[in-house]
Amino acid sequence: MSIKDQVSAEEWQTRVELAACFRLLDFYDMSDLTGTHSSARVPGEPEHFLINAHGEFFDEVTASSLIKVHLDGTIIDEQTSGDGDKINPAGYTIHSAVLSGREDVNCVIHTHTRAGVAVSSMKRGLLPISQHSMQFFERTSYHHYEGTAVNLDERQRLQRDLGEENEVMILTNHGLLAAGNNVSAAFQLHFRLETCCRIQVDAMAGGDLHMIDEDVC
Repeated sequence: MSIKDQVSAEEWQTRVELAACFRLLDFYDMSDLTGTHSSARVPGEPEHFLINAHGEFFDEVTASSLIKVHLDGTIIDEQTSGDGDKINPAGYTIHSAVLSGREDVNCVIHTHTRAGVAVSSMKRGLLPISQHSMQFFERTSYHHYEGTAVNLDERQRLQRDLGEENEVMILTNHGLLAAGNNVSAAFQLHFRLETCCRIQVDAMAGGDLHMIDEDVC
């Protein structure tokens, strides 16, 4: 059932945009069944954010099924469908870390794509080998893999590694993360980062790489 009449117009608009983001992630083959998550801060309520219910596929997420959570982990409501009756614990750890650590960030997208995980497993990380990758040259953060992110202490290290300015972070041996000031910005960042990873994996399969000169980067 729709909860449009139970929330502010601003929150509803954010819910619609975030639900659309999940559909786009699924459309562009960036979902991992029910394994990953995205979030958006509630307008006018900086301590609250929306996140997908654990158990929903990305193409099932709706504006009303998103769960509202306080940064301290308190679930404000549970308007869910199907088996999605709680949030992913690792999702809470990652998203609460970024949103509480960066006031300029209002949307966080995290995925486990094939190309993203492949590049996250490479020692040199994202390489400057394409025009697409220039956007992220010396603007990409890295976070060392600590296992499934259910230890709340990891939030401090996630915040430290993302830093105060970068908008994308590669979680080594894990996947990709994009942090934008709104849903559209975060999706575009993530889409371009994913494209860079796909290009890199394809290029490395073809032989020696032609690196872009540092001064051009």
